[in-house]
Amino acid sequence: MSFALAMPAVAAQLSTDARSAIPKDIQQLIAVDYRAMQNSSAAMDLKNRILPPELKQMEEALKTSGLNANHDVDELAFASFRVSGVDGTRMVGIAQGEFDVPTIKANWLKKKVKYTKVRTNRVYPMGTSGMSVTFVNPTTMIFGSEEAVKSALDARDGVTSSLLNNNSMMESMQAVDTAAVWSVLDQEGTQFMMHSVLGQASQVTDYDTVKKRFLGSRYMMDFSNGVKFNLNVQTPDAFTAGTMASLLNAAALYKKMSGTDAEKQAIGNTTVKSDADNLEVNFSASDSQFVSLLQSPLFQAVVH
Repeated sequence: MSFALAMPAVAAQLSTDARSAIPKDIQQLIAVDYRAMQNSSAAMDLKNRILPPELKQMEEALKTSGLNANHDVDELAFASFRVSGVDGTRMVGIAQGEFDVPTIKANWLKKKVKYTKVRTNRVYPMGTSGMSVTFVNPTTMIFGSEEAVKSALDARDGVTSSLLNNNSMMESMQAVDTAAVWSVLDQEGTQFMMHSVLGQASQVTDYDTVKKRFLGSRYMMDFSNGVKFNLNVQTPDAFTAGTMASLLNAAALYKKMSGTDAEKQAIGNTTVKSDADNLEVNFSASDSQFVSLLQSPLFQAVVH
């Protein structure tokens, strides 16, 4: 199974229309090149392991809504975001592609699917999934819970602020969105991710001290020659970045002694260092090594 040959050098970039439909206060944004993923069983395994259960439910709803996801969708993005006055986060999906909107809507009309309106936007139910879908234009669609879709339309229509107004996230995206798979996380999302990665090492006092100083993070994956994974965590100063590098190396040493064979091999292919106020984690492996790594809890902790 050749992962690299099956994955062309493509990028999961989001258009301005897509970005404008994502609310400003996001915790995490994950983007994948969906068409490239369809070309490889190993790539699909990767995508399935990247997407948490909630996102898999949204993708399944997309497939059962009357669209041919395999042919219509080029890129998929999922954003978890906060809404003022609401506890927790909401999640919205953005699909990009070439959608035959008139035919799709005619099919829904034939099936007597009733829409609701959010201003001038028509929002349709996605089968029996309990989710909704709307088209911003023939190349961009929004889907998710009814509340999440409304929040996305509020951002798209200028009622509330969108991702385009989130300068730190927009800047972070520019560093990774040329990859086939990438993600950006805010401060809270980064704290959660790093806690999962560190495992038992997160119990030490140093982590409690520095975790509040995470500013955000981003990661990307490249498949052009084997598999490369790059994680960058932004901190306010070199001391914080250096302290986290030491903690991660300590956690890696622990995993080398207690982890699975796949995790031990992955750690051997991983470098952790600090560069000024950035913490950098780089991983590279052959295709076969990466397929084994997909099964490990360590990989799950990083990409979720």
